[in-house]
Amino acid sequence: MEGKESMKKIENVRNICIIAHIDHGKTTLTDRILEMTNAIEKRKMREQYLDSMDIERERGITIKSHPLRVYYKAEDGNEYEINIVDTPGHVDFSYEVDRSMAAVEGAILLVDATQGVQAQTVANTYKALEHNLEIVPAINKIDVPTANIEETIAEIEDLIGIPGEDIYKISAKEGIGVKELIEAVIKLVPAPSTKEDGYLRALIFDAKYDKYRGVVTYVRVFDGEIKPGEKIMMMSSNEVYEIDEVGTFTPDMTPVESLKAGDIGYIIAGLKDVSKAKIGDTITKPENPSPEPLPGYKEVKPMVFAGMYPGLPEYYEELRKALDKYKLNDAALVYKPDHSPALGFGFRCGFLGLLHMDVVRERLEREFDIAVILTAPNVEYKVVTHDYKELMINDPAKFPEEGEVLEIYEPYVKLSIITPPDYIGKLMNLVQNEKRGTLVSTENAGHERVVMHFEVPLAEIIFDFFDRMKAVSRGYASMDYEFLEYRKSDLVKITIYVNKEPVDALSFVAHRDKAYTIARKLVDKLAELIPQHQFEIPIQAKAGGRFIARSTVKALRKDVLAKCYGGDVTRKMKLLEKQKEGKKKLREIGNVTIPQEAFLAMLRIGEEEE
Repeated sequence: MEGKESMKKIENVRNICIIAHIDHGKTTLTDRILEMTNAIEKRKMREQYLDSMDIERERGITIKSHPLRVYYKAEDGNEYEINIVDTPGHVDFSYEVDRSMAAVEGAILLVDATQGVQAQTVANTYKALEHNLEIVPAINKIDVPTANIEETIAEIEDLIGIPGEDIYKISAKEGIGVKELIEAVIKLVPAPSTKEDGYLRALIFDAKYDKYRGVVTYVRVFDGEIKPGEKIMMMSSNEVYEIDEVGTFTPDMTPVESLKAGDIGYIIAGLKDVSKAKIGDTITKPENPSPEPLPGYKEVKPMVFAGMYPGLPEYYEELRKALDKYKLNDAALVYKPDHSPALGFGFRCGFLGLLHMDVVRERLEREFDIAVILTAPNVEYKVVTHDYKELMINDPAKFPEEGEVLEIYEPYVKLSIITPPDYIGKLMNLVQNEKRGTLVSTENAGHERVVMHFEVPLAEIIFDFFDRMKAVSRGYASMDYEFLEYRKSDLVKITIYVNKEPVDALSFVAHRDKAYTIARKLVDKLAELIPQHQFEIPIQAKAGGRFIARSTVKALRKDVLAKCYGGDVTRKMKLLEKQKEGKKKLREIGNVTIPQEAFLAMLRIGEEEE
């Protein structure tokens, strides 16, 4: 392998990523390329080879971008080094796609022949064009009986203007057309360019934490060369480290003598602090630093916020360490310490969406063995007070009282839905009547497909919108959204009281027109979820200075009359009065336990509207 490294020319290097909508076959295509190039022995080959996390394999989705290097003997007689980055397809992990694109020169655009162009296909194509990548389009799953190849070709032609004869037809599962696709990548995607100015420039596009070796930094070398024993400098912090090891992904981590311009590989340099390897940072040499860093990519902004607390207060420190380590593998996670009277010390976390939140929770439990309590998610609001102070608030418990608030602004997004025409009416009803959205435009997206563009409050689509959209369209519709702006809205904070005590972790913000309906459903739901105690527990919702909804958890009743056979009725009345007095006292001093399900009850409210 090291002989290969020294012989290599930069003209024989190709760096590409694979982009597509979720479940269109990216990971399967990577599997076939691994097989075809003999990068893995047949006995070691398995499905979803690059999906190394259990959670990826179980859910059948890619969450992390995975780099890979293969060597391919082309028809022109030359051997080419191809660096491939497999990327996620779900809207919540689109930041991983951005990172991957910053490290490559070309992209294979994969479209499922049975589903055609979907919302994420469009979004990822535009991203690739923004990064000036050479796009090689391919239609996958042509062997499936329901494949509609001609229609899919027409949709791709409409999308990026590439003529139908230049679109490759493949079956990643069966290996049909994969060889022709790789030949096309070699012909169409340009070799990496490099500046011969003597400076080292390498982009950090990902990283992971290894408990034995510290931080493993994933890099694309644009200019210069990196060898073990040399010193490197992070341009954002000017901190210097000595390199222990450099290597490539073939597909497992393989040490090499050096990483040269055009290479994608990894660096281990004794970094112990996860925050030092900043995603998007430029690596250079301290003795001859580059005058300017490489253009990174847009900082990713969290869209959804929730409180995260350890199951037991004494595990706060373990949770903090786990989040520190997790953050390295997931630059999109944002968190800061927080305190709740109901749940104690924890963190306020920012996520890209509900799937992202769910994955973070599951990975913390699996990889760090930490049970966490998550509160109901919400978005970040802009609040203007009467003294014209502008506050950004992502925790409903921190909302000022209604008398202090002059104006409230909430984030709006541009929502794009691609659907067959049969479901237009149902989808418009869902977005406009239930989710406070406004239709902006509709346009054709090929045969029997329509794109609808809406402007919708983000808060309305983060909970159950994806599932509702799939339900009303029988699974045919797909969506993508991007942040638009903040707009003034008539919103109100709703505080939940359990046993006459406010529970800050259950507070939420809703539009005034919907406040009563949501509050009513929530208190009823909580009454179902909170277990019975020896005393009656009132559950109330308060908004605008008054209680607007109430439900009650009935007391566990002991039959005090069981031993009272016959006799005077007054004796029975006395016993019941005595019991009543006892329960009053209990209620005053009783400590109500609230289960985890109660904090996520908000998520289930939409489901009951079906």
